Amino acid sequence: MAAILAVSSLGTWATQHQISSPAGTMTVTVDDTGGMPVYSVQQNGTTVINSSPLGVKLNFDDLTQGLTLTACDITTVTDEYELKTSKQSHINYTATEGVCQFSKDGRRVLDIVFRVTERDVAFCYRILSRKGRGGETLVAVVESEATGFNLPDGTTTFLCPQSRPMGGFARTAPSYETSYSLDEPAGKNGWGEGYTFPCLFRLGEAWVLVSETGTDGNYVGCRLLNAGGANYRIGFPQPGEMNGHGSTTASVALPCQTPWRTITAGSTLANIVETTVAWDVVKPKYEASRNYTYGKGVWSWIIGMDSSCNYDEQKRYIDFAAAMGYRTVLIDALWDVQIGYDRMAELARYGRTKGVGIFLWYNSNGSWNDAPQSPKNKMDRSAARRKEMRWMQENGILGIKVDFFGGDKQPMMQLYEDILTDANDFGIQVIFHGCTLPRGWERMFPNYVASEAVLASENLHFGQGACDAEARNGCIHPFIRNTVGSMDFGGSTLNKRYNADNKSGTVRKTSDVYALATAVLFQSSVQHFALAPNNLTDAPEWAVDFMKKVPTTWDEVKFIDGYPGRYCVFARRSGNQWIVAGINAEEQPKVLTLNLPMFEKNAPLSLYSDNAQLEGSQTTVKLNKKQQLKVTIPCNGGVVITK
Repeated sequence: MAAILAVSSLGTWATQHQISSPAGTMTVTVDDTGGMPVYSVQQNGTTVINSSPLGVKLNFDDLTQGLTLTACDITTVTDEYELKTSKQSHINYTATEGVCQFSKDGRRVLDIVFRVTERDVAFCYRILSRKGRGGETLVAVVESEATGFNLPDGTTTFLCPQSRPMGGFARTAPSYETSYSLDEPAGKNGWGEGYTFPCLFRLGEAWVLVSETGTDGNYVGCRLLNAGGANYRIGFPQPGEMNGHGSTTASVALPCQTPWRTITAGSTLANIVETTVAWDVVKPKYEASRNYTYGKGVWSWIIGMDSSCNYDEQKRYIDFAAAMGYRTVLIDALWDVQIGYDRMAELARYGRTKGVGIFLWYNSNGSWNDAPQSPKNKMDRSAARRKEMRWMQENGILGIKVDFFGGDKQPMMQLYEDILTDANDFGIQVIFHGCTLPRGWERMFPNYVASEAVLASENLHFGQGACDAEARNGCIHPFIRNTVGSMDFGGSTLNKRYNADNKSGTVRKTSDVYALATAVLFQSSVQHFALAPNNLTDAPEWAVDFMKKVPTTWDEVKFIDGYPGRYCVFARRSGNQWIVAGINAEEQPKVLTLNLPMFEKNAPLSLYSDNAQLEGSQTTVKLNKKQQLKVTIPCNGGVVITK
């Protein structure tokens, strides 16, 4: 429960206010320059966001100009909460909150709420209702935001271009599945449509991550548009999304609070990796209907594709999951045709005898794309959705994976929320694919598990180019996409090739130790790995044993070393166990001396590492007197260290 302490007001005479973090290392300055609300951000005396515009434009009023900053109420806000499904399980949150009040024509019309910590700034708009001659105005349309992020000159970018609507496979774009551009100078606008959140920037030796959180069916999902040079601004959805259905604006009831814009800054990538701001500023929208549990699973589709979704093969995968000690099997598209509802119920009963539950794939459906895979017409309308979920509940189905959404307009954000809310009524967990970025949803929706929203493992099956670039992409996601939300990647295969016979198809270029490392680096509380039954006999025993034991829920994460797209070394803790994992995409072997204070000096540690030929092994090592360990990670290889 949040607590509010030390209230003060800076009065109506000032036009500039400062909101500093509890320890004073981060400061936000808010002003009303020329009648326009603006802000800037400084960390340790260095400007990380130059003076940038604020405000919203409504269908009946422009709240981006003609405003006067009349007061700023400063409080200290604290919160303590548990979150099993993210990077940190127990969070103690303390921030300075500043509620900046803006008036127009003598009436208070807009509050801008800032939360400031030592590493994060979050802000949102509170749009107030209006009393007039015709009564009180209680509804509005938010047509756009002036919200900007003006970064210092010389900023370089690490960004994922937003795709144009109604393109890609079966006209399912945008689905947040495009390749990142790395270390590029600011000033570009992606492919003309801006960038998907989160967005990472390098400011000399400092780093800044910009994103948003708290978005639900009451608003639109946003993107970041370049406004020239290192200036960026919030963009609303594209008109063509959802096959043109719905407006690009947000219809709101007044008074309302918009989603939060977030800025995370640090002199190293540690603040970026370890931030919890996406969940700190949101609250649960409903209680969990059951005690949801989490864990590992497998899925046949990534190796065997559509034809593998048949009764016999899924029964074999259930046996495989049981042999691995796993919790679930994910059964992908076309199960309704190739298995059928009656035999699926039979599979579910069989799985329970093995201690293995089932996740089922669904098409999100509706009129927004041409995706033909079934089951269709089950998730886009409440009556059909709840009937289907009742059937799942009666047959012990644990969760669903819903695919092929159609953009970020408000009706689509409402669909995400409706699916989650209905699913909770029936005790069902939810994974989204072909979808938008999660925005604080792990805390907002207790049955939410993860979203894809990344160029994920399916591409490794579809093209050799994705296999060739696997390590590069693997060194991006932990620094950007996975920092703000759980990522359903579906990787960590131990097959040499992406085919059921393990002899044909695309060739994996990464090592077995790389597969183990990404099982740690890629965070999601439910992981369906790209393992196959043949791995019990054709993969190294040490690798299979590790994959049997690797956790999927974590209590803590620590950045150790790395650079987006080049190499990555993190440590994660589950209970009392620390696991350090690293991968390398650079052409030359990466030689690192790792500081590992989480391990005792003389304790024997298990080291999983690769030689120059990417042949992995498990050995026992000890830290030196400084609690350091020297490791070498070859290109496309990995390292894992655990007690």
